[in-house]
Amino acid sequence: MPELVKTLKLHLHTDSETDALFKELTCRFSAACTDISKYVFEHGFILNFMELQGRLYQYVRDTYGLKAQMTISSFKTVTARYKTVRTQLEKKPYKYKGTDGKYVYIPRTLEWLWRPIVFKRPQADLVRNRDYSFVSKGNLLSVNTLKKRVLVSYDLPEVFAPYFDGTWQFGTGKLVSLKGEWYFHIPVTKAVPDMFDSHAPKHVVGIDRGLRFLTTEYDETGRTVFVSGKDIMAKRDTFANVRAELQSKGTKSAKRVLKRVSGRENRWMSDVNHQISKTLVRKYGTGALFVLEDLEDVSFSDENLQSRTSDGKRKLRSWSFYQLEQFLTYKAEASGSGVIKVDADYTSQRCPRCGRIRKENRHHDVHEYICDACGYRSNDDRVGAMNIYTLGTMYVSGDSNPRFGARKTK
Repeated sequence: MPELVKTLKLHLHTDSETDALFKELTCRFSAACTDISKYVFEHGFILNFMELQGRLYQYVRDTYGLKAQMTISSFKTVTARYKTVRTQLEKKPYKYKGTDGKYVYIPRTLEWLWRPIVFKRPQADLVRNRDYSFVSKGNLLSVNTLKKRVLVSYDLPEVFAPYFDGTWQFGTGKLVSLKGEWYFHIPVTKAVPDMFDSHAPKHVVGIDRGLRFLTTEYDETGRTVFVSGKDIMAKRDTFANVRAELQSKGTKSAKRVLKRVSGRENRWMSDVNHQISKTLVRKYGTGALFVLEDLEDVSFSDENLQSRTSDGKRKLRSWSFYQLEQFLTYKAEASGSGVIKVDADYTSQRCPRCGRIRKENRHHDVHEYICDACGYRSNDDRVGAMNIYTLGTMYVSGDSNPRFGARKTK
């Protein structure tokens, strides 16, 4: 049974006394995590939190004054962060060009880290019904601090109300501060019946992601819809210019402004991806199979971007392809649809009419694909979406790993 996962971000209302208690808690928790991280780094990357707890539990409690459950949470927080970093390193192997001119890839492990992970931002991970709980009367949140429990009110937007209907499970929350305000982030999960059959969808939608067009979609009706990225790229260029100017100054005040600007850009970009994914899901309703290229193993490196300018490389590397994929996936699952990822090889080089695969048939300068075999001609992003759609239909027909060209060997 699939599980829906969301994160609620509650804005808390605090007074000066509560502010001081929260600041003490989050600063000590982060300092404890940094200390534990140093130990992990210096002792062979122990990622079993029970083993770490056995070695350092009393030391952390005595040194940082954390309560029992908070101390346990600090070990879980550190090991989870290192596991995330390990996964990221595994996805980005070190590469160099060998004497034969071919690239050599070397897997990267945690031993490649130069220094321990530091928990700079004050935070505290709090366990439901131990460190925090909801008080039904008055929309109050009870939070355990190092000195006492406090009751704080919080904003409850109308869109959050359904998550408090008793059908959602609340996980470990994170207490954080942003611009002098306190927020509590809570992951909520809900098991839902798997009513979607990916091999018998009502619609198959191929989606090509890019910069000139953020998405190009093609479905079984032959309809193509482009979402232009022109205005988005213009705004990102503005953010990039502001960042470059602030970085050139290098002052403390410039760094503070740079941090605010980066946060504003990330929030804006998240909203763009939310709107795109929401529009797709609403358009096709339940029973739609959205097909995306698997970009996990696609390296946006100089090897693949030799024809691009430095500005073009920056734009491609900074585009949040993965975030859009995440948003579309959980929105589709919540609406009774699904998302699959297919092999990206040759989707921009294959003629959707005759199947001819030739790299030179795609003309980047005019954004057009012209087949030298059958003469088929169309927008190159549309051709990509059409080929992705075709791979989706192959999957529906029973091919669990549809792709163009020779099969890859493991």
